[in-house]
Amino acid sequence: MTQTVLQKLTRTKAVERMPDATEETSSGGLGRTLGLFNLTMIGVGATIGTGIFFTMVEAVPKAGPAVIISFLIAATTAGLTALCYAELAARIPASGSSYSFAYATVGEFAAFIMAACLLLEYGLAASATAIGWSAYLNNFLQNAFHVQIPHNLRMPMLVSGEHGAEIHAGQFNLPPMLLVTLCGIMLARGTKESASMNAAMVMIKLAILAFFCVVAFSGFDSKNFEPFVNTDNSRGFAGMVGITAAAGTVFFSFIGLDTVACGGEEVKNPKRNVPIGIIAALLIVTVFYLFVAVAALGAQPAAKFAGQEAGLSVILQQVTGHAWPAIVLSAGAVISVFSVTLATIYGQTRILFAISRDGLMPKVFQKVNARTLTPVGNTIIVCIGVGLVAGLVDSEFLWDMVSMGTLTAFSVVAIAVPVLRYKQRAAPQSGFRLPFGPYVVPGLSVLACLYIMKDLSLTTVHVFTIWMTCAVLIYLVYGLRNSNLNRPTH
Repeated sequence: MTQTVLQKLTRTKAVERMPDATEETSSGGLGRTLGLFNLTMIGVGATIGTGIFFTMVEAVPKAGPAVIISFLIAATTAGLTALCYAELAARIPASGSSYSFAYATVGEFAAFIMAACLLLEYGLAASATAIGWSAYLNNFLQNAFHVQIPHNLRMPMLVSGEHGAEIHAGQFNLPPMLLVTLCGIMLARGTKESASMNAAMVMIKLAILAFFCVVAFSGFDSKNFEPFVNTDNSRGFAGMVGITAAAGTVFFSFIGLDTVACGGEEVKNPKRNVPIGIIAALLIVTVFYLFVAVAALGAQPAAKFAGQEAGLSVILQQVTGHAWPAIVLSAGAVISVFSVTLATIYGQTRILFAISRDGLMPKVFQKVNARTLTPVGNTIIVCIGVGLVAGLVDSEFLWDMVSMGTLTAFSVVAIAVPVLRYKQRAAPQSGFRLPFGPYVVPGLSVLACLYIMKDLSLTTVHVFTIWMTCAVLIYLVYGLRNSNLNRPTH
């Protein structure tokens, strides 16, 4: 039957067509090798470290010590959305996360737009964390061996200057490009091996952050929390505006929740393990974020955070007067931030895999290596893109863009819950279900996302609009014609 354009834009992929969650190897070729522990560690690995190691430098100048409230706002928003993810993941245990959820509920066009948000979110998050890793690597080399990476080899070409974007020819950030290359090699070798290595790195990260808290609290000074709320309005961030703006900056730190859902097709017993993994990752992340934020703010005045490289290492050196605590933390950051980059690149490749398998992107992204059961070509392409951005672009341009993509994706996920409940109202119910019905938690989640969005910069909104425009054109030119749902068998 010939479909109208509107029907094509709103057509959905039936839930029963999603890969069989009981198979050892899914119908698309990915192997079910992840247990609950490794899945939770993927979520923790994609989150803890990102916000604490890096974004304090961007968020504290906006909110002051009240950045603690910013973390709570972001955590609450992420928590509401985590519950929505948990129900959807139990009902649709497929690769592709929010994209797959949207495809089964609100339609193909909305799913493709969701995918564009996720690709922006994961790609820029991987680049931003790799850039931050470079700063800690340099701090470690300086304190441990009294050597530094040459300036021209650790500075991007496109930087943020006093008068906006500046191009500095002849310099590029080499360390994050090397890190992305290593992550690509690991992911191409196999998901199970990558997940096991990630879990080990996450445990190192948690130990390092606990070490930071113990040392930083020894230099705790309550006067550093006065005034608690930012009163400097020179940049328009005084009061609650600064708190909300900081919440938008740190919010991208919670994208690990989405990474857990990305692995739905490679998880053993996904209807049970994915919801538990999402909620467990959120709880672990929130507790560590708050402890480290309080310890850092208590050990150093808020004014010192602005422009500070490898901030947590510097704080330890200031508190103790010795270099060895900074060396320990920088070494831990060098190891553990590897897991953040690894997990976000993993999420990016699995989203592209799902889109390609549905015919909305070229087939190269869905080809799975017969030996490793991983999409090797997909991984190589993603790593090239992420590596180039990490090597050439200043991270200051990336934080809020990641948050914008995440918040948009989270909003669509929340909307998908009541839609899917309605579509499956006659089907037997099993697995995790939201408390208070299908509207209360999703409604609060959307409102919370919109509240944070309102204080993101106009530049972020403009760039995001351009990105979405490009996504719409790609869908109309390629995806609309090549979708699997065009075929009579569907």
